[in-house]
Amino acid sequence: MPETYKQSITPLRTHKEQQPQEQHELKERMSKIKHKIAIISGKGGVGKSTITVNIATAFAMQNKQVGILDADIHGPSVPKLLGLEGRQIKISPNGAEPVEGPWGLKVMSIDFFLTPEAPVIWRGPLKMRAIKQFLSEVIWNELDYLFIDLPPGTGDEPLSIAQLLPELDGVIIITMPTQLASSIVNKAITFAEKLNMPVIGVVENMSGFICPHCNKKTEIFGSGGGEKLSNKAGVAFLGSIPIDPQIRVDSDSGRPFVYSNKESATTKAFKEIIAKVQKFTENKKIM
Repeated sequence: MPETYKQSITPLRTHKEQQPQEQHELKERMSKIKHKIAIISGKGGVGKSTITVNIATAFAMQNKQVGILDADIHGPSVPKLLGLEGRQIKISPNGAEPVEGPWGLKVMSIDFFLTPEAPVIWRGPLKMRAIKQFLSEVIWNELDYLFIDLPPGTGDEPLSIAQLLPELDGVIIITMPTQLASSIVNKAITFAEKLNMPVIGVVENMSGFICPHCNKKTEIFGSGGGEKLSNKAGVAFLGSIPIDPQIRVDSDSGRPFVYSNKESATTKAFKEIIAKVQKFTENKKIM
């Protein structure tokens, strides 16, 4: 890792060791991963990391070999969502071993290199270097899917992934029903298209609350924003995920919702979404 954070982060390799090998290692590591999918949004607070973890878990529950790269350098949250906080990375001559989470999930995050209170105060080049190392120096081995959780916006981290992984299968765009969210998230779709990143489709999160007592649905944040956005942009609409208070409880406890609540309407929505994602990766399109 870059020298700037040597006190908080254990370097995977020195700079001299990185230069001659990194391009070869990047291609070699990534060649063992069948499908690479980024989760992005132009806006924060839409539940992107929670959706990433639950989609990845749902695939792992189907006996797929799955990895998650938490590429949010400043606000990593995947370890917390999977109950992996405080885990340490093992470094071997062949590289760094990802932390193994529930259902065999392989997870890498900058959070594993930091003390709990340590912020990451980096500019763009250091962030790109870290992401490149996470891709090229981590022993991912053979995976069916690698999901890359990216921070909000269209800055350094998404740009780094676009440049480092031209073979990316595509991106999943996360939004909320509100017009404000859709107008901002639309920038992420434009970003992906400009960088030739296939858009798998749009997921609308927080899409209404169904009262468990009377079954009445309340559109807290409005309705239909995600579908309108996908229609306007000419991309697939993958589905809507309703608000369920249990998602917050499970997330805070480090338990993926789709495992703890297999029969819920929200889990059913996740399953419908991953079926479309799987169809896209197999056929490169969704009808």
